[in-house]
Amino acid sequence: MISAAILFLVIGLIAVALGFGGVGGLAINIGWILLAVGVVLFLIHAIRGRRVV
Repeated sequence: MISAAILFLVIGLIAVALGFGGVGGLAINIGWILLAVGVVLFLIHAIRGRRVV
């Protein structure tokens, strides 16, 4: 998930640099959303992994 987020962020930056602002902005927004979801899922996994039953 984090790798997909980084990919979208890079694609968005390249698109903005080439003048495609709409597509680039959309890709950057998707990248931020994927990054946030990935971090939340990582934190949930890290917290649940510590619990010993």
